[in-house]
Amino acid sequence: MTTFEVQDMTCGHCVRVITDVVLALDPAASVQIDLPSHLVQIESASVEATELADAIVQAGYSPVAPTTSPAMIKTKGGCCCGS
Repeated sequence: MTTFEVQDMTCGHCVRVITDVVLALDPAASVQIDLPSHLVQIESASVEATELADAIVQAGYSPVAPTTSPAMIKTKGGCCCGS
């Protein structure tokens, strides 16, 4: 299981975008998202955590491992709703 904290994920649209990019990489992946805590949990047998993170970054979000410092990965813009 791979877990990311995505602080710039703020609405249902963000959840859908992140889910869609993960499933585009691995249609068999299990994606669990807790929007209030900004946590994304992904179970994938075929895709590495770095590739998942890169896809989320390409979608415009800032995934970080929740056990690391809050240094964010550079993004393209963040949430669509301006939050």
